[in-house]
Amino acid sequence: MVRDGAVSPVELVEAHLRQIESRNPPLNAFVTVFAASARDEARERERAAVRGEPLGLLHGVPVTVKDSFDIEGWPTQAGSRLRSGHRAAADAAVVARLRKEGAILLGKTNTPELLASYETDNSITGRTNNPWDVERTPGGSSGGEAAAIAAFCSPGGVASDGGGSIRMPAHFCGIAGLKPTPGRISGTGHFPSLGYPLGLMTAAGPMARSAEDLRLLFSVMAGYDSEDPFSAPVPLREPGIAKPRIGVWEQFYGVPADPEIRAAVRTAAALLEGLGFPVEEFEPRGLERAPNVWAFLFNQWPAAETRKLVEGREREAHWTLLETLSPKAPSGEEVLIQLARRDRLRAALLREMAGTGVLVMPPCGITAFRHGERKWEIGGKTIGLFQAMMPAVIANVLGLPSVTVPIARSRDGMPIGVQLVGRPFEDEPLLELAVQLEHARGPWVGV
Repeated sequence: MVRDGAVSPVELVEAHLRQIESRNPPLNAFVTVFAASARDEARERERAAVRGEPLGLLHGVPVTVKDSFDIEGWPTQAGSRLRSGHRAAADAAVVARLRKEGAILLGKTNTPELLASYETDNSITGRTNNPWDVERTPGGSSGGEAAAIAAFCSPGGVASDGGGSIRMPAHFCGIAGLKPTPGRISGTGHFPSLGYPLGLMTAAGPMARSAEDLRLLFSVMAGYDSEDPFSAPVPLREPGIAKPRIGVWEQFYGVPADPEIRAAVRTAAALLEGLGFPVEEFEPRGLERAPNVWAFLFNQWPAAETRKLVEGREREAHWTLLETLSPKAPSGEEVLIQLARRDRLRAALLREMAGTGVLVMPPCGITAFRHGERKWEIGGKTIGLFQAMMPAVIANVLGLPSVTVPIARSRDGMPIGVQLVGRPFEDEPLLELAVQLEHARGPWVGV
């Protein structure tokens, strides 16, 4: 619309600032709103268009940034008082890419402390609430970003995902989110650092209200970065026209998922089958312990550094951080054993997926939960957050691309998404499949 002259960057920015003023107070999705600079940038984008300058892919489009990415001159607090006094010396690589293509930064969005929780709450900005029901969480750690996008305070933006942190909030808030293959989008300028060990499982990725917008944002964000040790020189590619076999995995082995979520997975599978994709049941062999490997690599291994940061300042740390701290530092031998186990699990799954291009499965086993909840009864069994998130962490520990799109609503009105998981570096065809699934689903009415 900006490119066609149907709306101006100034009009877009003002519309979103009004929406933030109206919707953000009960949601608390934002850490900082860049009202003055966004207005200045919008006017400059308008002048550039009038002057006939080349326009980037996101020229004049407002976006938001999870408060774990650096923006020059602003703090990257990641919800922690322990980061007091920080100021970023430069933009994170992905923020620089957004700016280069003409995007306008609206603000930074809220996170749990040090991104360590599936509930977005901290001692600086406080708790973020779900736009569909403020008594529930939007998820974490990209909960602020998901809430802002779902409430139409932002068209989309950048977040990060180390254990479902993009896909679970997308599912909870009724929007779309992509965790790309590690290496496709640079993690330089993210806190905590996405070098070793977190970069093995954590990826920067886009969030938006549709898979089509994810595809646009991915085309802007993706690219090689020599400063990122995991970055891969993979060019953007056309997705092709092949119809991969779809594997349907309704729940993680014997760990129950909410029946309404399983029904949404079946609905998505039926829609894809109606589009001509071959569909079959799929349950991989031998991945039962994969979530435990993830927990070791994502939590126990880096926890020693987190404990050093917290030591002596426990009163300044939020309860959501303290509940996740592993009490035991692993030995070097344990680290090597778990890394080798991860590689074997990954190779085994990829062998099984040789004839199955994409898995359709739950993003997690529950819908958005009430603040502070940690246990749920499903099918006569009690599960906790770790069990609920098992379907999400598979893509993290094994380095697979995964996208969540909204499909249905629960009986109590909460959104339900499904997760599409692809093979490494097949991000473009995965996004194309997500777009086709959304088109088959039909219009999605937001909150």
